[in-house]
Amino acid sequence: MISLAGRDILHGWSKYVLTGLGLGLLIGVTLTMAGVYRGMVDDAHALLANSRADLWVVQKDTQGPYAESSSIKDDVVRSMRGMPGVAVAANVAYLTMQVQRNGRDQRVMVVGMEPGMPGAPGYLVAGRHITRNHYEAVADVKTGFALGDVVRIRRHDYTVVGLTRRMVSSGGDPMLFVPMKDAQETQFLKDNDAIVNDRARTAANPAFNRPGSPGLLEAVQSLQTSSRSVNAVLVQIAPGFTPEQVAGPIRRWKHLSVHTRDQMEDILIVKLIANSAKQIGMFLVILAIVSAAIVAFIIYTMTMGKLREIAVLKLIGTRDRTIAGMILQQALGLGLIGFAVGKVAATVWGPAFPKYVLLLPGDAVAGLVATLLMCALASTLAIRVALKVDPGAAIG
Repeated sequence: MISLAGRDILHGWSKYVLTGLGLGLLIGVTLTMAGVYRGMVDDAHALLANSRADLWVVQKDTQGPYAESSSIKDDVVRSMRGMPGVAVAANVAYLTMQVQRNGRDQRVMVVGMEPGMPGAPGYLVAGRHITRNHYEAVADVKTGFALGDVVRIRRHDYTVVGLTRRMVSSGGDPMLFVPMKDAQETQFLKDNDAIVNDRARTAANPAFNRPGSPGLLEAVQSLQTSSRSVNAVLVQIAPGFTPEQVAGPIRRWKHLSVHTRDQMEDILIVKLIANSAKQIGMFLVILAIVSAAIVAFIIYTMTMGKLREIAVLKLIGTRDRTIAGMILQQALGLGLIGFAVGKVAATVWGPAFPKYVLLLPGDAVAGLVATLLMCALASTLAIRVALKVDPGAAIG
């Protein structure tokens, strides 16, 4: 029976192979979409792991700093370091924005951090860590920056002194690490024109420009041009304490929201990328339906083209099970060709995607099983037509 199915495939091999290639491209897109979702989940896990934090202290009643905006004063970190169970605490600021290099824009997440503390890059693949208080940066290799490149962030230029890897935001944007003071200025301070206008408004306000208080106006204007806010405080807990044991007193006495690693993982994966996961799932369903329709149409067309030969087989006593097996083998062969082409295609074009595409062996195995089941179901229409053929048609 294998020989009979093979001979029939060789008779129209060009159509069969081209159909397998087209089906393979659809399967490749399907595997890539699954890899995009896996990559989003892996980016979220990498973000949490690279922060090297056990607790995220953020603005009260917010789910920051990755899912929504959070702003707290930078002096909160000093009180955090005195809380029971806190081993290390550090300020951190996050800002997704466009930076410029050689006149070209690059979307990155700018991270303000304290060198050697949670939130700073844990390792480098080239260069050195930041040693100056201003105008130095460490970039993820995905940015395309090289050592010595000058990157413009708002009004200032930064020199890339180090390169790291797999430091990305939850959206897949590569990170650019800068000193905390520079990040605060970039994120929270206004441009020069806005500062001049605010100073004029403040000077025109009699409450701040009193004749008997000569230093009041200068103090208020100085406060307007200084930034003392960060997005979060990252905390590492001391041995012998559980995350909840440390988080509870902070929530109670500091009036801030505290998220553990499990809670932050739930925010990033279950809530932040939930809509993207649903969209990817819909695309997978649509692609599966289209692939099944293509296989069903091709197998049905091939079967309709050899109805007289099937009638001859029935006339000489060939069993229905044998004829059904021949059609099923052709459908499964089409699925195997398509899956092989799709797997190679996804492996080749996956690294070219702007987002991280993670192709897991388990997803490939599941895709192979789903492809074979889809092809088997798609062949049922052609099998039903073949089994209804009248043996008398062979001599009619």
